[in-house]
Amino acid sequence: MPLVNIRNLTRIFDVSKPWLNRVIERRPKAMLTAVSNVSFEIEEKTVYALVGESGSGKSTIGKMLVGLLPPSEGAVEIRDIDLARETDAAKIDSIRSDIQMIFQDPYASLNPRWRVRDIIAEPVAARGGDTKRLAEKLLEQVGLAARDAGKFPHEFSGGQRQRICIARALASEPKLIVCDEPTSALDVSVQAQVLNLMSDLKDEFGLTYLFISHDLTVVQHMADRIGVLYLGRLVEEADPDTLFDAPKHPYTQMLLAAAPKLDGFGREVTPPTGEIPDPINPPPGCAYNPRCPLAQDICRTTRPELRRVGDARVACHMVD
Repeated sequence: MPLVNIRNLTRIFDVSKPWLNRVIERRPKAMLTAVSNVSFEIEEKTVYALVGESGSGKSTIGKMLVGLLPPSEGAVEIRDIDLARETDAAKIDSIRSDIQMIFQDPYASLNPRWRVRDIIAEPVAARGGDTKRLAEKLLEQVGLAARDAGKFPHEFSGGQRQRICIARALASEPKLIVCDEPTSALDVSVQAQVLNLMSDLKDEFGLTYLFISHDLTVVQHMADRIGVLYLGRLVEEADPDTLFDAPKHPYTQMLLAAAPKLDGFGREVTPPTGEIPDPINPPPGCAYNPRCPLAQDICRTTRPELRRVGDARVACHMVD
C-alpha cells in the first residue's frame, strides 16, 4: 500500500485585481490554475521526484501535501487519511507528526533569533516531548558538532544551515519529508555532501521523500520514481532509467536535450520553439501543443489522459 496517494489534485489561485479596479476597468476575475488534475502515488521508503520548469506547480504540490495549502479539488491521502477533509483531530495530529519539510532557502527557514538547539527541538517541544540533548544528538547525525547547538544560524555557512534544517526535520521522527529544492541554493560541492547525507539518512531511518527539483542530474541520482510537470499537469512518470534512456513525452525529451552534458562540448541543440503559455489562459487540449513539434489537431482540442506505456505513464496523443 502506498504511503501517499494523490488523486486528481487541483489548486486554483485568485490573482484578480482589487474589486474597485475591476469595476472601473470592467475586467473579470483572473484565476490561475497552478496544479491541474494531478494523480500519483509514493511508495513507502522510496524517493518520488517532481521536475519541471519554474512555475510548473512543483512547490504548490509540496505545500498541499504538508497542509500549508488546501487543495481546490482532489485529495491528498496519507495512510488513507485525507488531511483536508478528516474531522478526527487525533488522526490529523498523528499524521501531521509524520510529515516534515525541508525548504529551498536554509537561512530564510531558520529563526535568526533562536539558537540552533531551540530550532531543532521545536517540533518535539511543540508536542510536549523530551528535548534533552536532542539537538546535540541530531547535529552529530547530520555531520555537525554537538557544541554547535549553542550558536545562532548566522554563524554557519549555507551547507551547514541546510544540515540544521535536515536535523530539525528529523527531530519528530517523521515518515515522510517533502524536500523543496533543498540544494539549489548551495555550491555544487556542498550539494553532493547534502544529497549523500539525505540518502544515508533515508536508509538509516526508513524515510520517504517527495523530492522537488529542476536539476535533472540530482533527480537521476536520488529518485526511485520521477514525475514530469508542465504548466501544472503531470505529463510523464517513470523510473530514472526509463525516463533518461527513452523519454516518451516531447516535453521530457526537450528537457533532457537542454540539460548540460560533460561530453557535450561543441554539440548543437535545436532551441525549443514557441513560448510557455499563459497559465491564466492555458491553451485548449494539451498544454504543450504550442511548442510541440508533433502537435496534431487532436492535441489542440482534447486534453490527453495519462496512460500506461511500458513501465511509464505518459499524457500524449502522439506517444505511439
